[in-house]
Order: sequence, then C-alpha cells, then structure tokens
Amino acid sequence: MAAAAPALEVVRLPALSDNYVWLLHDPASGETVVVDPAEAPPVLDALAERGWSLTAIWNTHWHGDHTGGNAGLKEAMGVPVFAPAAEAAKIPTLDHGLAEGDTVRIGEHGATVLEVPAHTAGHIAFHFADDALLFSGDMLFAMGAGRLFEGTAAQMYAAMRRFEALPDATQVFCGHEYTQSNGGYALAAEPGNAAIAERMVEVDRLRAAGEPTVPTTIGLERATNPFLRASSPEELAARRQAKDSFRG
Repeated sequence: MAAAAPALEVVRLPALSDNYVWLLHDPASGETVVVDPAEAPPVLDALAERGWSLTAIWNTHWHGDHTGGNAGLKEAMGVPVFAPAAEAAKIPTLDHGLAEGDTVRIGEHGATVLEVPAHTAGHIAFHFADDALLFSGDMLFAMGAGRLFEGTAAQMYAAMRRFEALPDATQVFCGHEYTQSNGGYALAAEPGNAAIAERMVEVDRLRAAGEPTVPTTIGLERATNPFLRASSPEELAARRQAKDSFRG
C-alpha cells in the first residue's frame, strides 16, 4: 500500500478588515496555492517569510475581496488563476474555468470543485475529501452563511445539504471572521440550543484575546449553524432575511 501524502500546511492570512486568505503548501512537492487572495501584499510577505513559491491562485467567487490580489500575484509570480467558469466575465484574470466535478491539485492532493451558487451565481467550493478540508468562500461561515446577492434561498438550502453531508471532522476554511456576529443571531434564532450558547463562550473568549475563530468543522456547524440546520428552503429564507436585519 502506498504511503499517504504528507498533510497540507494551511496558513491563515488576515486581509482587509475581516477577510481571511488561505495559503496551502504541499511539503512533498513544494507547491503552494492561495485561495481567495483579497490583496497581494500579505500573500507575498507570507511566501517570502517561508521561502515558498506560489504555483496557483484559486478563487471561490468573483467578489473583489476574494479576487483583489489576483492581478498583483500574477504579475509578481506568473501563476495561473483557477476560478468559476460561470463567473469568467467578472474575473478578468481567470485562466482556467472550473465547474462542478472538476479536480484541482496541489502536489498529490486533489480537491473536487462543488458548485454552490446563492451568494453569487457561480460560487464554488473546494473539497479535499482525502484531507478532510473544505474551502467554502462566502457560502458557509462559522455559524452563518453568505448573503443572497445573486441567488435564491432554495439554492442556498441545496448547498447546505451538500455541506451537511460531509464528514463531521471536515475542517471548514471560510472567507471572513464573522463568527461573533453570526453567533449573536444564532442565539436569537435558536434560544434553546445549548450547543450555540456553549460555543459562544469560547468565541467571545477568543475574540477578546484577538484570536481567530476559524477554521471550524462540519460537525460543529451541524450543531450550531442556523442556516445549515434550517429544515426547509422557506425556513432558511426566513432566517436569512432575519439575519440581514439583525442588530444583536
């Protein structure tokens, strides 16, 4: 039996006001990929600090706070951009369009492309099944989900079912540090959910210390995320509307 590939290293890079850029490094091949570079400088600094060379850029969707670093990184490093084919018109730096079921690789590690529209019309996620990693962009947050800018609640509900089906231990790397505000709404949406109350104690402690609250896990989201836990598209739509106006 062949030995398992060494684990990917995942580095969290804060960017802009509350974005997270994710740097993936495969120690076996030396390849490095960046997911959703909001801006180029933090990525270039992290690469230089570690002595890594960037080999590809992956985008989950077209929004500027996820693609803003594409051009600068392409110019500096000469690397290709892999992004949703459905959003090619909105991502001028795109080199390789991705669709449902495609596989992108970093060394021996393969990620399957999941089409999960709702936040944007062509939003995708990257799922490393063998590594139990999910890069969910702005579709699935810790205790939350993205706003419905270009899609529908029915689409988001379908995406949540796809996420819910992943193994509990799957680590979820999302695009923003929204957990504290998401948790405030989660408490209001499910006031009897002891798991949410317990989680918020830890979230508040981490944020008070200036620490991040992500990655999360599918198992934790299944217990505490009001959007993943919505029982129907109608309930999800009501929760999304309530969260959009929530001031807790």
